[in-house]
Amino acid sequence: MEEELDCRGLACPAPVLQTKEAIEKKHPDLIKVTVDNEPAKENVSRFMAAQNYDVVVEQQGNDIYVICKRGEQPAPDTPLAREKDKDIKKIAVMVTTDRIGHGDNELGSKLMANFLKTLKEMGDELWRLIFINAGVKMCIEGSDVLPVLKELQAEGTLILVCGTCLDHFKLIEKKKVGETTNMLDVVTALQLADKVINI
Repeated sequence: MEEELDCRGLACPAPVLQTKEAIEKKHPDLIKVTVDNEPAKENVSRFMAAQNYDVVVEQQGNDIYVICKRGEQPAPDTPLAREKDKDIKKIAVMVTTDRIGHGDNELGSKLMANFLKTLKEMGDELWRLIFINAGVKMCIEGSDVLPVLKELQAEGTLILVCGTCLDHFKLIEKKKVGETTNMLDVVTALQLADKVINI
């Protein structure tokens, strides 16, 4: 069975949610999702790969076709699924800005840098770092905290960076750390976390 979805003009997380609904209701062996922006392409591709579909991306003009064929092996064990079985406490930190507090922007940026540097003191409990809105500006080339974020990522913290936010600020091509993500992944991470810290 084949399925086609036209998700052009839809913002995150609509393309992923429509794709998810289609595979849950119709179980297609082949699904072709048409999108028109980079975040949607990345989000649908990553979601479908996690559902054990082989993904091929083609582009014609502004239209991007995410063509997904069901794989023959069982669905891979995803990081989120594995985390359900761990006994360790899972802390998700959602960063919505590139500075802490109001009053002096330079001071606020320094405070944020110090906060991120200190996160490693959480040890294995630091589970997810989620960057949305202006927070995504810290995940791009030239960011003062980029080395810190790369170190946290190398130590096992999954960093999720909002694709819609990157697109809004015209920063998609400048992202240097983390996975470009969508609101479905963000909500799932918040749901699975034992504790959420909002900054």
